[in-house]
Amino acid sequence: MKVKKSLTLALAGTMLFSGLLAGCGSNNNTNAAKETNNSAAAGSTSELKPYELKMYLIGGPQKDLDLVLKEVNKYTQEKINATLNITMFDWGDYDKKMQVITASGEPYDIAFTSSWTNDFRRNAANGTFLGLNDLLDKYGKETKEVLDPRFLEGTKIKGEIYGVPVNKELGQQWVWRFNKKYVDKYNMDISNIRTLDDLEPLLKTIKENEPADITPLAVPKGFKPFMPFDYVLGDELPIGVYMDSTDGKVVNILETPELSTSLDTMRRLYTAGYLRPDVATLEGIDNIKTGKWFADREITQPYAEKGWSRSAGYEIVTSPMHEPYVYTQSAAGSMHAISVTSGDPERAMMFLNLLNTDKYLRNLLNYGIEGTHYKKISENVIEDLPAMQDSYAMPGFTLGNMLLTYLHADDPADKWDAFKKFNDSSKEAPTFGFAFDPTPVKTEVAAINNVTKEFMPALYTGSVDPKTYLPKATKKFKEAGLEKVIAEVQKQLDEWNQTKK
Repeated sequence: MKVKKSLTLALAGTMLFSGLLAGCGSNNNTNAAKETNNSAAAGSTSELKPYELKMYLIGGPQKDLDLVLKEVNKYTQEKINATLNITMFDWGDYDKKMQVITASGEPYDIAFTSSWTNDFRRNAANGTFLGLNDLLDKYGKETKEVLDPRFLEGTKIKGEIYGVPVNKELGQQWVWRFNKKYVDKYNMDISNIRTLDDLEPLLKTIKENEPADITPLAVPKGFKPFMPFDYVLGDELPIGVYMDSTDGKVVNILETPELSTSLDTMRRLYTAGYLRPDVATLEGIDNIKTGKWFADREITQPYAEKGWSRSAGYEIVTSPMHEPYVYTQSAAGSMHAISVTSGDPERAMMFLNLLNTDKYLRNLLNYGIEGTHYKKISENVIEDLPAMQDSYAMPGFTLGNMLLTYLHADDPADKWDAFKKFNDSSKEAPTFGFAFDPTPVKTEVAAINNVTKEFMPALYTGSVDPKTYLPKATKKFKEAGLEKVIAEVQKQLDEWNQTKK
């Protein structure tokens, strides 16, 4: 699931769907959960000196955070003789704030990190984050046992784990989302809509029959046509390996027939008026809120439609573009790192182990206090109280093992089983587990990032004619050092592939 990226893409994925991801899972009796003797703490609590863990999390400030932390700290003191001090930085500020903290050398223990917050690989490589192999083996055994091993593989750099992943959806799968109101109105069959070409006749129907303020394809400037590539440096840069590659050849996506075809199609859709005229400069889009849209795209997860529909207030349905794949970026979509400045990294790992294996603690931090922020409908099902939305609406997917959290009444009883099946069915992308070190070409990577910002939003959204604009973009990319970066990626990828043999 990706959130700065997930937010901008429609919030991963993903984003990623805070309403859905804050959502739920089975839980044992609270008292029984409290009595669970979690082996995170090596030895008894009395053998551990009191310690306060300083933790940074992403998300909007919550009025009742201190109130909830009082309850959290009662429990963690019993378990590991530690208390928790959480500071939250809002979505758009998180990267910047954490960079300042890192540069200042300010000590802290734990920080949220991910493949989409732009800090993980850099901080792991430059020594800001602590290597966790030994700590996980000693104090995080239970966490390792509940995770699909591929989660941990996605956090590795040269064999060392640098983040404790959140147990959630592992694979990444794009879907077309549809406002069901219009699907029903025109009796549309969306079951086999995979490509832009499949989608085009439906967009035409909406354009010809609905008012001008209904957007047929409601996407912002971050939209990119789905193409069969494993983007080695993320889909912002035109460097990838074909999904069906057997030789690991890195290609310049700008020069592939798939890109040329996709750009021609997007240009046709744009000139037909199926996208907003200002799409190339549109930072975000409020289509879900207004309801004045027919189709968009998003990264999915099991039962995502229910979460989206709950948030929108009307029904949203989907059709998958492709089967789910596990990318290095998707495995590292939500994690917690331990800082090298931590005064007690062992205790930090003990806490993370509790957070990912202890149902009572996980739900307390996620949903707040029973009777104040939620009420139980049954042992495993809750109903939000007004105080949750007003004072404690935490982004659940950033907090630890999602499969431990409560269900809401409209959640399917098999929700977390469906997540496990989804993860099991997800296939590994060709470069899964590969971590590129940009140091030898960092100047060129920065330069081609700037070219991407200049050219690609207009190209990907069809806002300009690709026949004239793509050659200009390709020339600029090459002048910025794209071919040198591709050569370095190929060199490192070949070396990595050799280590797997």
